[in-house]
Amino acid sequence: MNLLQAGRAWARRIKRDVMTLWFARKHPRTPWHAKALGVLVVAYALSPIDLIPDFIPVLGYLDDVILLPALIWLAVRLLPTDVLAQCRAQAEQWLLEARARPRSRAGAVAIVALWIVLGLLLGAWLYGRGWTARHG
Repeated sequence: MNLLQAGRAWARRIKRDVMTLWFARKHPRTPWHAKALGVLVVAYALSPIDLIPDFIPVLGYLDDVILLPALIWLAVRLLPTDVLAQCRAQAEQWLLEARARPRSRAGAVAIVALWIVLGLLLGAWLYGRGWTARHG
């Protein structure tokens, strides 16, 4: 298996596990902490907006290559074995039939809200340090 094929297989597993978490969020035997993390991971993974925009060199892809897979790995590990197997089977079936990935508007709204809050906090911090008086 060459590097390109390995990368494609890895991307398919990531997509499958995101959909696994999608199905696990409604499974009655999924523990609350796994549901909570799973919902956050799915909302972020399916959001059309990244936490770190891709146009930022190097950092822009860290969330796609490191952060998101690590969160998916953790959320999947929190699922009971039988729930994981059942939800993975559902995800694989869904991927075979649908071929389209759902979008998460809630995830996009959460990312935009986070950026707004961070911007306001940065503005308040700069204002408190007198930055506007010296530079404005």
